[in-house]
Amino acid sequence: MEQNNTLANLGESESLRRTIGKLIQGEYAIVGPGDDAAVVSSADGRFVVTTDTMIEGHDFKLEWSSGFDLGFKAIASNVADVAAMGAKPTSLVVAIALPGDTQISWLEDFADGLNAGLTQLAPGASVVGGDLAHANQVFISVTAHGDLEGLEPVLRSGAKSGDILAVAGTLGKAAAGLELLQSDKADAKHAFDDLVSIQLRPMPPIPAGVLANKAEATAMLDVSDGLAKDASRIAKASGVTIQIDKSALLGFEAVLELAALRLEVTPENWVLFGGEDHALLATFPEGVEIPKEFKPIGRVLPQSDHLVLLDDLELQANGWDSIRG
Repeated sequence: MEQNNTLANLGESESLRRTIGKLIQGEYAIVGPGDDAAVVSSADGRFVVTTDTMIEGHDFKLEWSSGFDLGFKAIASNVADVAAMGAKPTSLVVAIALPGDTQISWLEDFADGLNAGLTQLAPGASVVGGDLAHANQVFISVTAHGDLEGLEPVLRSGAKSGDILAVAGTLGKAAAGLELLQSDKADAKHAFDDLVSIQLRPMPPIPAGVLANKAEATAMLDVSDGLAKDASRIAKASGVTIQIDKSALLGFEAVLELAALRLEVTPENWVLFGGEDHALLATFPEGVEIPKEFKPIGRVLPQSDHLVLLDDLELQANGWDSIRG
């Protein structure tokens, strides 16, 4: 019977068989799931690699995140890091630990979310392996790989004085969605389900990473912890000061105004300090043609004091902290 189809009753082999059978096959996998390790092609001869974890109660709550949501988000957060290096996502390995009484349907839903994330964000890439284990709470760990396709990686440390600061993707929407989920105003969650959706299933602009690389971006990263905090990472790594134009953020704030009014907060805080949009923040040499996916929001100043300024005022590097929460 369906209610007996828990991971504990089915066991590892059958649970994996049912889950792996749902995963899509990618164009870079030579040997996929089923052996001790996968074999993945890398025409460039180099590849980028990143890893991330998601822990129940710290990074998400099952009361509002489905298995599908978590599968999608696991893909989004990791391929965004690959894109931030100027590479194309090719393959991922996914390890997940679950309580034994978890229904197999939840794990199958998670696999469907992985597939949807790959299809929408990184077509051609695939999950090529991973692990399934028992734990008292849900723990997800993903490692993603990307192909540089002959290009140099874009690091955080390359920003130069005079560069234009630009962002691709959304700012503040995921933070607004999280605050709506945490709110006791159920009507507000339904009224702004587009913001909630960005929190549960982020939509980072993955192709923009390679486009930025080809446009000679000097520095780039994934805005996972908030614009202010991640801009400060570029400033520190590059030994420069970054100045953000306050007026350039007004468009990002405008789409959040109604939700902010409902929750009695200011949309500026979501835009500056909210994380998990997984936008791409990059710097470009002045005079180059910046890809249309990127919106200029500031510039790099010659000062070496590693500050982030909002117009002329110092902006504190506040945002999400993966240890402190």
